[in-house]
Amino acid sequence: MSKQLRRVILLGLVALGFGTTLVSAQQQPERKLGWQLSAQTYTFNRFTFFEAVDKTLGAGLNSVEAYPGQKLGGGMEGVMDYKMDATKRKAILKALRKKGVKICAFGVVNGNNEEEWTQIFEFAKAMGVKVINTEPNAKSMPMIGRLADQYKIKVGIHNHPEPSHYWNPEVVLDAIAAANSKYVGACADIGHWVRSGLDPVESLKKYDGYLVSLHFKDLSEKSPEAHDVHWGTGVCNVEGVIAELKRQGFKGNISAEYEHNWENNAGDVKQSVANFRDILTSR
Repeated sequence: MSKQLRRVILLGLVALGFGTTLVSAQQQPERKLGWQLSAQTYTFNRFTFFEAVDKTLGAGLNSVEAYPGQKLGGGMEGVMDYKMDATKRKAILKALRKKGVKICAFGVVNGNNEEEWTQIFEFAKAMGVKVINTEPNAKSMPMIGRLADQYKIKVGIHNHPEPSHYWNPEVVLDAIAAANSKYVGACADIGHWVRSGLDPVESLKKYDGYLVSLHFKDLSEKSPEAHDVHWGTGVCNVEGVIAELKRQGFKGNISAEYEHNWENNAGDVKQSVANFRDILTSR
């Protein structure tokens, strides 16, 4: 092959790569703000991890937040587990690369002791995970802070609804203070706040400077019995939440977690993502 021909091929590949990047940026306007919009694979917990990945791609997303315990599928035995061996981790990453998908977050996960927490951080490091979402024992926070500093991986304290320990933002902020690490912050589940009778925008304001990730929802009503609806059509004030995230200069992962219509909710996630992007680009 002549030098001239090699040069033509190289220029063609560069041009193709530029075009692919341009299309991706157009389709994912949140990237301009430093936001990574992903799917929490718990949304698809009736299916295997790799089925969830395919549903995520169909919804217009190319990254996931994995959760522990989901069957792997894709010709692999076992479940998503931070204790899996290096061979299986590499096999999962290889399969994901072929699909053009990354695991950007992992949770909600907890360790019982420092050994298990070290395994969680080792798993996150190996898999390219940027944030670990958790609801840990409050006494573990100083240890988690030390490990977060050591591995330079962010940790988000997640909130389930009342009466779970971390339902109130003030309790989360106390835990963050106890960790004493710039890598430890909050994972805000805005839907669970609404189920607990809290205003998502006012709660987000309390996390200003401490927010590392979100579990994103919109709900049918302000009650513990509420179910998920397409984003922007419910009571979670999605427009206000997006505006507050912009105000804070938030940068990080936002996981779609659609906990309704379990057997057939991929279309709900796709519509929610489209609504989110429409709101984002029209205001």
